[in-house]
Amino acid sequence: MKKIALFGLMALLLNVGFSQDKYFTKTGKIFFDAGTGIEDISATNKSTTSVLDIKTGQLAFETLIKGFEFKNQLMQDHFNENYMESEKLPKATFKGTIDNLSKINFKKDGSYPATVTGKLEMHGVTKDVTTKATIKVTKGEISAICSFDVNLADYKINIPSIAKEKLSSNAKIKVDCTYAALKK
Repeated sequence: MKKIALFGLMALLLNVGFSQDKYFTKTGKIFFDAGTGIEDISATNKSTTSVLDIKTGQLAFETLIKGFEFKNQLMQDHFNENYMESEKLPKATFKGTIDNLSKINFKKDGSYPATVTGKLEMHGVTKDVTTKATIKVTKGEISAICSFDVNLADYKINIPSIAKEKLSSNAKIKVDCTYAALKK
C-alpha cells in the first residue's frame, strides 16, 4: 500500500520526468496535538511522503493515518478506529503551491518566509488551507516547516461527549520536512 501511494504521489507531481527542480522526502514528520491540558493527546507520523517542485512551487504531501504514533496504545487505537476510521479512510493528502515563490532563493543559504495555499483532504473531506511556512536552504538541502490548526468538525471528525473535556475541537498540526534532490 505504501509503495502504491508513494508511486501515485510522485506521478502526480512529476508528470514528465525528473529534473534538478524536483525535491522529495519519504521521512517527513507531522505532529498532531488535540489535547486540552487535561490529557496529552498528541502523536507523530515520521513517514510522510512529500514532493516539492522549486521551479513551479507545486507541493504535495501524503501520509498514512495509521502512521501516527501515540504514547498510549489505547489512544492510538481510538484515533484509528473511532475518530479517523483509518481502515476506510487510510490517508491524508495536501496539494498546493508556494504563493510567494519568487521571494525564495533555493540556490542561496537562508531562511525564507513562505505562504502555502492548497487543498487538504482528510477523513474524506477536502478543504482549502492557507498557511505560513518557513523554507530553509542549507548547503543545497531544503527543509520546510509550517504549523496550522484544523477544526475537527470541518473534516467530519466527531468528538463524543464523554471525551469533550479531554479532546480539543481544534487540532494543532506541525509539518517538518527535509528534502533531497530527485535524481534520474
